[in-house]
Amino acid sequence: MAVQSCVEVKSEWEIVGARQVGRNLAKEIGFGTVDQARIATAISELARNIYLYAKKGTICIERVVGTETNAFQPGIKITASDHGPGIEDIRQVMEDGYTTSGGLGAGLPGVKRLMDDFQIETSVGEGTVISVTKWLK
Repeated sequence: MAVQSCVEVKSEWEIVGARQVGRNLAKEIGFGTVDQARIATAISELARNIYLYAKKGTICIERVVGTETNAFQPGIKITASDHGPGIEDIRQVMEDGYTTSGGLGAGLPGVKRLMDDFQIETSVGEGTVISVTKWLK
């Protein structure tokens, strides 16, 4: 049974907190410093999106074990969920350079590149759940 640590995101301080929880677990699992930084960056992007667009939500981080495809390798799974406005056009937000916040536009496409698995579920007016996983190679 995986143990999950969740951080409620409602201010910029929780973005930092979620990032630290993720980095610590990644180190504990055995990820090297480069992958620890990738994981922390992905968490930062997901938490910042919650803060900017939904105002509050949750980042949950857990140790997972792969099945057939990842041959029982350990990994880290991050789930970002909110009850915000949802995403109207997923295809558009997954384009490099697209931004609504005036940022660099690395956002979700960047998160997808940093991690091994990426899933997004969204409903306009109901919220968004994004799950990403990084496997220890």
